[in-house]
Amino acid sequence: MEIITLAHGGFGINTNIFETNIINLAVVVGVVVSFVGNNLTALLEDRKKTILSNLEEANKRAIEAQEKLANAKAQLELAKKKAQEIRQEGIARATTEINTVVSQHEIRLSKLEEFKNETVQFYQQKAFKDAYLYVVSRIMTRVRERLNGGLNSTYHVDVNNFYVSRFTEYSPKSGS
Repeated sequence: MEIITLAHGGFGINTNIFETNIINLAVVVGVVVSFVGNNLTALLEDRKKTILSNLEEANKRAIEAQEKLANAKAQLELAKKKAQEIRQEGIARATTEINTVVSQHEIRLSKLEEFKNETVQFYQQKAFKDAYLYVVSRIMTRVRERLNGGLNSTYHVDVNNFYVSRFTEYSPKSGS
């Protein structure tokens, strides 16, 4: 309802409801805008600041994450290089160790071969000595038997012929 002044100086009521509603709505919007507008603007400004702060924080975290990723990749590359160096060092050590073991084995084999040759030579000399002692012993036994049994004429001639042949082969060395 609206009160209006009449042309004759009095007041009257406007019964046009649509116009009254528009006027009432404009008054309410004006009051809301004047009271709530500043608060709404402050709320929107705070919200904007919060969103911007969150975006900046997210950017900082993204940059930190990228830096951490780059550091992790660099450490991974260093670890790969170190692992490769360790692998190569292990191969080199294994090769050196194998060569050392093979060399020591060859030395042992040569010493074993030398020992075998010395052992064979020792037993050959021992067998030769044993055979020599046996032959000399048999000769001495037969000589004793002959000497004890006496010299017969055939044997006596053989011994004399042997010494004569030796004597004829003898040639004195001059200068001694």
